[in-house]
Amino acid sequence: MMQQRGMPMQQGRYPNTPQHGTPQQAAAMRQRQMPSQMMHAGTPMNMQQQQQAAAAARQQQMARKKKRYADKLVPPSVRDLVPESQAYMDLLAFEQKLDSTIMRKKLDIQEALKRPLKMKKRLRIYISHTFTPGKEPEKEGDEAAVPMWELRVEGRLLDETGNATPASDNLQAANRANPPVKRKFSSFFKSLVIELDKDIYGPDNHLVEWHRTPQTNETDGFQVKRPGDKPVTAKIMLLLDYQPMRFKLHPRLAKLLGFACDTRPKIVEALWQYIKTHSLQDATDRDVINCDRYLQEIFMTPKMRFMEIPQRLHPLLQQPDHLTLHHTIEQSEGNEKNTACYDIEVEVDDPIKAHMTSFMTSQTHLQDIGALDQKIYDIVDQINEWKTRRDFYVRFADAPHEFIQEWLISQAQDLKGMSEYGGEGEIERKAEYYFQPSVQEGVFRYIYQRVQQKRAELEQSLGVRNN
Repeated sequence: MMQQRGMPMQQGRYPNTPQHGTPQQAAAMRQRQMPSQMMHAGTPMNMQQQQQAAAAARQQQMARKKKRYADKLVPPSVRDLVPESQAYMDLLAFEQKLDSTIMRKKLDIQEALKRPLKMKKRLRIYISHTFTPGKEPEKEGDEAAVPMWELRVEGRLLDETGNATPASDNLQAANRANPPVKRKFSSFFKSLVIELDKDIYGPDNHLVEWHRTPQTNETDGFQVKRPGDKPVTAKIMLLLDYQPMRFKLHPRLAKLLGFACDTRPKIVEALWQYIKTHSLQDATDRDVINCDRYLQEIFMTPKMRFMEIPQRLHPLLQQPDHLTLHHTIEQSEGNEKNTACYDIEVEVDDPIKAHMTSFMTSQTHLQDIGALDQKIYDIVDQINEWKTRRDFYVRFADAPHEFIQEWLISQAQDLKGMSEYGGEGEIERKAEYYFQPSVQEGVFRYIYQRVQQKRAELEQSLGVRNN
């Protein structure tokens, strides 16, 4: 067909170019199509409305069509005509390379987000106490004031901004724009126990305990009040809340692996590394571990299967030790506040994790990128259309007579392929063709069908039923 040779076939695209052969052929085709349209639709349709509906359907189909990367490419023939278009192809290649890099980085970020991202910071603990002296009653009937002391345990994270780098400066600027949520002091601990002098406060009142529960409300500090004016030694035991949870290793296992406290996955990974380094897997059954002298002392077995390791590790893992602080509560001159400071290392979520999550879930620029991509697709389609027009007029200018002859033949073939009735176009051009008995019978059948349809509509509207 001529469309394959670059001939545009859209109606109305090129002026003064017949689209359906001669006017007689176009009129004959419309006369053939009209009864068909009436029989299918039941009522005649306006040609203009039909064309508008077809155009709307084409636009919806083009909108639903998913664009591909190849739709952005400029054909080589256009690049030969316009050498400057090579700069666009270079930009397209750079865009594809940039997209692949971003996609690879997103996959890396997804893998990084699956692991806990922690960083160590210093938590400064403030332990202070104050005294309230007793007071004798001034007159009869007044109550005496009992001397009391108050112990406070508070703390805050230290912002270490001394070792600043360009990356940390950018992170701090992002944190200033979106300040992170400040953690309460109690959120760093799983439990807090304050043990007072048992001889002074007795066996039932010498312990003050706080344990985390799912309903715990976080606080910035703890305070304890007790009556008394004698020096008291307070033993403060803090248990850090590790996320993920850490365990204290058995001394023999800790000596074998080289660390005393870590998470369960890290412990299993270190033990597996020891097994591989010393080739302790059985040569026949790779799932069996042949324990050496050190593993036999720890697990009390010469052999074990790899799947048994978590179960055998369970009795060897204990809760980490408490952080123990001692503070003496004694009255000082002037009843001033006495404060002691302690710095400990705690693990907090790395701020970069929040930015990585925000980057992965951000949809800010997707709409703008999609609009620009659609604009590129439209421009490339327009370029291809202009190239088709140019080829059409170039072939016409090179050999007008031969081109018109080929074009008429192509249009006749297209008209025959588009028509619903596959007949002889030359015979159907003549009026004698429509006086044949078969045509008259078709007209009579059509008129009869329309009469029956109108009769059924009339009977239905009047409520008359024909038995």
